[in-house]
Amino acid sequence: MVYRKTSSKTLEDLDLALREAAARHKFGVLGVHDLKQAMMNKGVEFDAEVRVYEVCNPHHAKTVLLESMEVSTALPCRISVYTECGKMQVATILPSELMKAFGSSPVMAATADEVETSMKAIIDETV
Repeated sequence: MVYRKTSSKTLEDLDLALREAAARHKFGVLGVHDLKQAMMNKGVEFDAEVRVYEVCNPHHAKTVLLESMEVSTALPCRISVYTECGKMQVATILPSELMKAFGSSPVMAATADEVETSMKAIIDETV
């Protein structure tokens, strides 16, 4: 259900590598949520680094939305970069598994497979 890789890179190096890899695969980074900072802003102490990148390929998004607008609840795709046990992790939920929640049509399944291939490549190139 989750695709995850460990990296020896710094958070800053992963940030740059992820943005570059996403662009190579025609995905844009729509936003980045720094969960550690967001929690600190709310007075919650949290030591681990966690950044969630919202990434999207608009052509793939349009294809699945035309099949089912409910898919909008799972868009955009997310890639998480976080520390765990002192190591950097880069992970995403597999789109093929996520689409099963929406009664995946053949078009949605094929698109999810294409997106999944890209998401894995983005992570592999990032780490």
